[in-house]
Amino acid sequence: MHYRPLGRTGLHVSALSLGGVAFGDMYGQLGPGEADACVRRAIDLGINLIDTSPYYGQTRSESVLGDIIAGGLRDQIFLCSKAGRSGMADFDFTPAGMERSVEDSLRRLRTDRLDILIAHDIEFASDFEAVFSDTAAVLHKLKATGKCRFIGMSGLPLGILRSAIERCNLDVVISYTHYTLQNQRLLTDLLPTAESYGVGVMNASPLCMGLLSDHGPPDWHPAPAAVKAAADEARERCRSRGASLALLGMQFCYAEQRIATTISGAARAAEVEANVRALEMPIDRELLGEIQGAFGAVKEITWASGNWPIG
Repeated sequence: MHYRPLGRTGLHVSALSLGGVAFGDMYGQLGPGEADACVRRAIDLGINLIDTSPYYGQTRSESVLGDIIAGGLRDQIFLCSKAGRSGMADFDFTPAGMERSVEDSLRRLRTDRLDILIAHDIEFASDFEAVFSDTAAVLHKLKATGKCRFIGMSGLPLGILRSAIERCNLDVVISYTHYTLQNQRLLTDLLPTAESYGVGVMNASPLCMGLLSDHGPPDWHPAPAAVKAAADEARERCRSRGASLALLGMQFCYAEQRIATTISGAARAAEVEANVRALEMPIDRELLGEIQGAFGAVKEITWASGNWPIG
Protein backbone atom coordinates (compact mmCIF):
# COMPACT_ATOMS: atom_id res chain seq x y z
CA MET A 1 0.00 0.00 0.00
CA HIS A 2 1.18 3.52 -0.78
CA TYR A 3 0.71 6.39 1.68
CA ARG A 4 0.48 10.10 0.97
CA PRO A 5 0.35 13.26 3.09
CA LEU A 6 -3.12 14.68 3.67
CA GLY A 7 -2.50 18.38 3.23
CA ARG A 8 -1.00 20.01 6.32
CA THR A 9 -2.70 17.62 8.77
CA GLY A 10 0.40 15.52 9.37
CA LEU A 11 -1.59 12.39 8.55
CA HIS A 12 -0.26 9.97 5.95
CA VAL A 13 -3.23 8.19 4.46
CA SER A 14 -3.45 5.14 2.23
CA ALA A 15 -3.85 5.91 -1.47
CA LEU A 16 -7.05 3.85 -1.30
CA SER A 17 -9.60 4.56 1.42
CA LEU A 18 -12.65 2.49 2.30
CA GLY A 19 -16.03 4.14 1.78
CA GLY A 20 -18.81 3.00 4.10
CA VAL A 21 -21.87 3.56 1.91
CA ALA A 22 -22.43 -0.17 1.47
CA PHE A 23 -22.44 -0.76 5.23
CA GLY A 24 -25.76 1.09 5.22
CA ASP A 25 -27.20 -1.53 2.83
CA MET A 26 -27.46 1.16 0.13
CA TYR A 27 -26.14 -1.26 -2.52
CA GLY A 28 -28.20 -4.20 -1.28
CA GLN A 29 -28.47 -5.96 2.04
CA LEU A 30 -25.26 -7.45 3.39
CA GLY A 31 -25.20 -10.88 4.92
CA PRO A 32 -24.09 -11.62 8.50
CA GLY A 33 -20.42 -10.84 9.03
CA GLU A 34 -19.78 -9.44 5.54
CA ALA A 35 -19.15 -5.88 6.66
CA ASP A 36 -16.89 -7.07 9.48
CA ALA A 37 -14.83 -9.20 7.09
CA CYS A 38 -14.62 -6.28 4.64
CA VAL A 39 -13.25 -3.86 7.25
CA ARG A 40 -10.79 -6.36 8.68
CA ARG A 41 -9.47 -7.30 5.23
CA ALA A 42 -9.08 -3.63 4.32
CA ILE A 43 -6.98 -3.02 7.42
CA ASP A 44 -4.94 -6.16 6.76
CA LEU A 45 -4.14 -4.83 3.28
CA GLY A 46 -2.94 -1.49 4.64
CA ILE A 47 -5.99 0.75 4.23
CA ASN A 48 -5.95 3.20 7.13
CA LEU A 49 -8.82 5.59 6.37
CA ILE A 50 -12.51 4.70 6.54
CA ASP A 51 -15.18 7.20 5.53
CA THR A 52 -18.84 7.09 6.57
CA SER A 53 -21.81 9.40 7.20
CA PRO A 54 -25.16 9.51 9.03
CA TYR A 55 -26.69 9.77 5.55
CA TYR A 56 -25.52 6.30 4.56
CA GLY A 57 -28.40 3.96 5.25
CA GLN A 58 -30.15 6.42 7.57
CA THR A 59 -27.34 6.06 10.17
CA ARG A 60 -26.97 2.29 9.68
CA SER A 61 -23.47 2.57 8.19
CA GLU A 62 -22.16 4.34 11.29
CA SER A 63 -23.79 1.83 13.64
CA VAL A 64 -22.45 -1.17 11.73
CA LEU A 65 -18.97 0.32 11.51
CA GLY A 66 -19.03 1.30 15.18
CA ASP A 67 -19.74 -2.26 16.24
CA ILE A 68 -16.84 -3.50 14.09
CA ILE A 69 -14.14 -1.06 15.16
CA ALA A 70 -15.09 -1.24 18.84
CA GLY A 71 -13.43 -4.66 18.91
CA GLY A 72 -9.92 -3.21 18.98
CA LEU A 73 -9.71 -1.73 15.48
CA ARG A 74 -10.44 1.93 16.25
CA ASP A 75 -6.81 2.87 16.82
CA GLN A 76 -5.72 1.20 13.58
CA ILE A 77 -7.65 3.61 11.34
CA PHE A 78 -8.31 7.25 10.66
CA LEU A 79 -12.07 7.64 11.00
CA CYS A 80 -13.93 10.18 8.87
CA SER A 81 -17.61 10.96 9.22
CA LYS A 82 -19.89 13.81 8.33
CA ALA A 83 -22.66 16.10 9.55
CA GLY A 84 -25.25 18.33 7.93
CA ARG A 85 -26.97 15.74 5.75
CA SER A 86 -29.14 12.91 7.02
CA GLY A 87 -31.43 12.15 4.07
CA MET A 88 -32.11 12.75 0.39
CA ALA A 89 -33.67 16.12 1.21
CA ASP A 90 -32.79 16.47 4.89
CA PHE A 91 -30.09 19.06 5.55
CA ASP A 92 -29.18 21.00 8.67
CA PHE A 93 -25.94 22.97 8.62
CA THR A 94 -26.85 25.13 11.62
CA PRO A 95 -24.43 25.06 14.57
CA ALA A 96 -26.96 23.32 16.80
CA GLY A 97 -27.76 20.76 14.13
CA MET A 98 -24.11 20.07 13.41
CA GLU A 99 -23.24 19.63 17.09
CA ARG A 100 -26.19 17.33 17.67
CA SER A 101 -25.30 15.27 14.61
CA VAL A 102 -21.70 14.83 15.73
CA GLU A 103 -22.70 13.69 19.21
CA ASP A 104 -25.07 11.13 17.70
CA SER A 105 -22.36 9.94 15.29
CA LEU A 106 -19.83 9.48 18.10
CA ARG A 107 -22.33 7.39 20.00
CA ARG A 108 -23.09 5.18 16.99
CA LEU A 109 -19.40 4.85 16.12
CA ARG A 110 -18.58 4.05 19.74
CA THR A 111 -15.70 6.48 19.91
CA ASP A 112 -14.92 9.76 21.64
CA ARG A 113 -13.57 11.59 18.59
CA LEU A 114 -13.44 11.60 14.82
CA ASP A 115 -10.17 12.02 13.01
CA ILE A 116 -11.90 13.98 10.23
CA LEU A 117 -15.27 15.73 10.37
CA ILE A 118 -16.88 16.86 7.11
CA ALA A 119 -19.83 19.17 6.48
CA HIS A 120 -21.64 16.93 4.01
CA ASP A 121 -22.72 18.15 0.54
CA ILE A 122 -22.76 21.85 1.32
CA GLU A 123 -24.14 22.77 -2.12
CA PHE A 124 -27.58 21.81 -0.78
CA ALA A 125 -27.53 24.58 1.81
CA SER A 126 -30.14 27.31 1.46
CA ASP A 127 -27.74 30.01 2.71
CA PHE A 128 -24.14 29.70 1.55
CA GLU A 129 -22.98 32.68 3.58
CA ALA A 130 -24.17 30.88 6.70
CA VAL A 131 -22.18 27.80 5.68
CA PHE A 132 -19.00 29.84 5.17
CA SER A 133 -19.47 31.60 8.52
CA ASP A 134 -21.68 29.76 11.03
CA THR A 135 -21.08 26.18 9.83
CA ALA A 136 -17.36 26.81 9.53
CA ALA A 137 -17.30 28.30 13.02
CA VAL A 138 -18.97 25.28 14.60
CA LEU A 139 -16.55 22.96 12.79
CA HIS A 140 -13.68 24.87 14.37
CA LYS A 141 -15.44 24.73 17.75
CA LEU A 142 -15.82 20.95 17.50
CA LYS A 143 -12.15 20.68 16.59
CA ALA A 144 -11.11 22.88 19.51
CA THR A 145 -13.15 20.82 21.98
CA GLY A 146 -11.65 17.53 20.80
CA LYS A 147 -14.68 16.06 19.05
CA CYS A 148 -12.54 15.80 15.91
CA ARG A 149 -8.93 16.31 14.92
CA PHE A 150 -9.43 17.86 11.49
CA ILE A 151 -12.28 19.51 9.63
CA GLY A 152 -13.49 19.85 6.07
CA MET A 153 -16.39 20.15 3.67
CA SER A 154 -17.65 18.06 0.77
CA GLY A 155 -19.69 18.64 -2.35
CA LEU A 156 -19.95 18.06 -6.07
CA PRO A 157 -19.54 21.57 -7.53
CA LEU A 158 -15.88 22.53 -7.51
CA GLY A 159 -16.68 26.22 -7.21
CA ILE A 160 -18.23 25.85 -3.77
CA LEU A 161 -15.26 23.84 -2.55
CA ARG A 162 -12.88 26.54 -3.79
CA SER A 163 -14.86 29.16 -1.88
CA ALA A 164 -14.88 26.96 1.22
CA ILE A 165 -11.10 26.54 1.08
CA GLU A 166 -10.55 30.26 0.62
CA ARG A 167 -12.91 31.34 3.40
CA CYS A 168 -13.17 28.61 6.03
CA ASN A 169 -9.62 27.59 7.08
CA LEU A 170 -10.29 23.94 6.37
CA ASP A 171 -7.93 21.00 6.69
CA VAL A 172 -9.44 18.80 3.96
CA VAL A 173 -12.11 18.67 1.28
CA ILE A 174 -13.86 15.73 -0.34
CA SER A 175 -14.61 16.12 -4.04
CA TYR A 176 -16.48 13.52 -6.04
CA THR A 177 -16.92 12.66 -9.74
CA HIS A 178 -14.33 15.26 -10.76
CA TYR A 179 -11.31 13.03 -11.06
CA THR A 180 -12.29 10.08 -13.21
CA LEU A 181 -11.58 8.75 -16.70
CA GLN A 182 -14.30 11.10 -17.97
CA ASN A 183 -13.67 14.22 -15.90
CA GLN A 184 -10.39 15.53 -14.51
CA ARG A 185 -11.45 19.08 -13.66
CA LEU A 186 -10.36 18.54 -10.06
CA LEU A 187 -6.76 19.02 -11.22
CA THR A 188 -7.35 22.42 -12.80
CA ASP A 189 -10.37 23.84 -10.95
CA LEU A 190 -9.70 22.79 -7.36
CA LEU A 191 -6.26 21.33 -6.72
CA PRO A 192 -4.24 24.55 -7.24
CA THR A 193 -6.37 26.36 -4.65
CA ALA A 194 -6.15 23.43 -2.22
CA GLU A 195 -2.39 23.22 -2.58
CA SER A 196 -1.93 26.94 -2.04
CA TYR A 197 -3.84 26.71 1.26
CA GLY A 198 -2.30 23.39 2.35
CA VAL A 199 -5.68 21.63 2.21
CA GLY A 200 -5.75 17.88 1.63
CA VAL A 201 -7.90 16.59 -1.23
CA MET A 202 -9.82 13.34 -1.00
CA ASN A 203 -11.24 12.04 -4.28
CA ALA A 204 -14.53 10.15 -3.97
CA SER A 205 -16.59 8.21 -6.50
CA PRO A 206 -13.72 7.27 -8.84
CA LEU A 207 -16.21 5.38 -11.02
CA CYS A 208 -18.51 8.40 -11.16
CA MET A 209 -21.45 6.92 -9.23
CA GLY A 210 -21.44 3.77 -11.35
CA LEU A 211 -21.11 5.49 -14.73
CA LEU A 212 -17.75 3.77 -15.25
CA SER A 213 -18.68 0.43 -13.70
CA ASP A 214 -18.61 -2.75 -15.76
CA HIS A 215 -22.40 -3.12 -15.57
CA GLY A 216 -23.31 0.49 -16.33
CA PRO A 217 -24.90 3.33 -14.33
CA PRO A 218 -28.13 3.12 -12.34
CA ASP A 219 -31.29 4.51 -13.93
CA TRP A 220 -31.21 7.63 -11.74
CA HIS A 221 -27.71 8.66 -12.81
CA PRO A 222 -27.68 12.43 -13.57
CA ALA A 223 -25.13 12.40 -16.41
CA PRO A 224 -26.36 13.74 -19.76
CA ALA A 225 -27.21 11.19 -22.45
CA ALA A 226 -24.05 11.95 -24.44
CA VAL A 227 -21.87 11.15 -21.42
CA LYS A 228 -23.70 7.89 -20.81
CA ALA A 229 -23.31 6.96 -24.47
CA ALA A 230 -19.56 7.62 -24.29
CA ALA A 231 -19.33 5.44 -21.18
CA ASP A 232 -21.18 2.66 -23.00
CA GLU A 233 -18.67 2.90 -25.85
CA ALA A 234 -15.75 2.81 -23.42
CA ARG A 235 -17.24 -0.20 -21.66
CA GLU A 236 -17.62 -2.09 -24.93
CA ARG A 237 -14.08 -1.25 -26.01
CA CYS A 238 -12.78 -2.70 -22.75
CA ARG A 239 -14.92 -5.81 -23.08
CA SER A 240 -13.71 -6.39 -26.65
CA ARG A 241 -10.18 -6.53 -25.29
CA GLY A 242 -11.05 -8.70 -22.29
CA ALA A 243 -10.50 -5.76 -19.97
CA SER A 244 -12.49 -4.02 -17.25
CA LEU A 245 -13.47 -0.36 -17.46
CA ALA A 246 -13.87 -0.29 -13.68
CA LEU A 247 -10.36 -1.63 -13.11
CA LEU A 248 -8.89 0.88 -15.54
CA GLY A 249 -10.83 3.69 -13.87
CA MET A 250 -9.52 2.79 -10.44
CA GLN A 251 -5.94 2.52 -11.70
CA PHE A 252 -6.22 5.91 -13.36
CA CYS A 253 -7.26 7.57 -10.10
CA TYR A 254 -4.61 5.88 -7.98
CA ALA A 255 -1.86 7.08 -10.30
CA GLU A 256 -2.39 10.77 -9.50
CA GLN A 257 0.10 11.46 -6.72
CA ARG A 258 -1.24 14.93 -5.91
CA ILE A 259 -4.53 13.50 -4.67
CA ALA A 260 -4.05 12.25 -1.12
CA THR A 261 -6.50 9.36 -1.30
CA THR A 262 -9.28 7.89 -3.42
CA ILE A 263 -12.35 6.76 -1.51
CA SER A 264 -13.97 3.65 -2.92
CA GLY A 265 -16.99 1.98 -1.39
CA ALA A 266 -16.87 -1.76 -0.86
CA ALA A 267 -19.28 -4.19 0.68
CA ARG A 268 -17.24 -7.37 0.86
CA ALA A 269 -13.66 -8.45 1.42
CA ALA A 270 -13.32 -9.64 -2.19
CA GLU A 271 -14.19 -6.15 -3.45
CA VAL A 272 -11.48 -4.60 -1.27
CA GLU A 273 -8.99 -7.15 -2.57
CA ALA A 274 -9.92 -6.27 -6.16
CA ASN A 275 -9.44 -2.56 -5.47
CA VAL A 276 -6.03 -3.17 -3.93
CA ARG A 277 -5.00 -5.33 -6.89
CA ALA A 278 -5.91 -2.45 -9.17
CA LEU A 279 -3.63 -0.20 -7.13
CA GLU A 280 -0.72 -2.59 -7.50
CA MET A 281 -1.13 -3.58 -11.18
CA PRO A 282 0.61 -1.60 -13.95
CA ILE A 283 -1.84 0.35 -16.07
CA ASP A 284 -2.31 -0.57 -19.74
CA ARG A 285 -1.23 2.70 -21.40
CA GLU A 286 -2.48 1.70 -24.85
CA LEU A 287 -5.93 0.86 -23.51
CA LEU A 288 -5.96 4.01 -21.40
CA GLY A 289 -5.32 6.15 -24.48
CA GLU A 290 -8.11 4.41 -26.37
CA ILE A 291 -10.60 4.89 -23.54
CA GLN A 292 -9.66 8.52 -23.07
CA GLY A 293 -10.36 8.94 -26.77
CA ALA A 294 -13.85 7.52 -26.27
CA PHE A 295 -14.57 10.31 -23.78
CA GLY A 296 -12.97 13.02 -25.91
CA ALA A 297 -16.21 14.74 -26.98
CA VAL A 298 -17.70 14.71 -23.48
CA LYS A 299 -14.59 15.22 -21.39
CA GLU A 300 -15.12 17.41 -18.32
CA ILE A 301 -18.92 17.59 -18.75
CA THR A 302 -20.60 17.72 -15.35
CA TRP A 303 -24.09 18.47 -14.04
CA ALA A 304 -25.84 20.63 -11.47
CA SER A 305 -26.06 19.55 -7.84
CA GLY A 306 -27.97 21.26 -5.07
CA ASN A 307 -28.37 25.02 -5.13
CA TRP A 308 -24.92 25.95 -6.44
CA PRO A 309 -24.52 26.73 -10.18
CA ILE A 310 -22.70 24.25 -12.39
CA GLY A 311 -18.95 24.73 -12.12
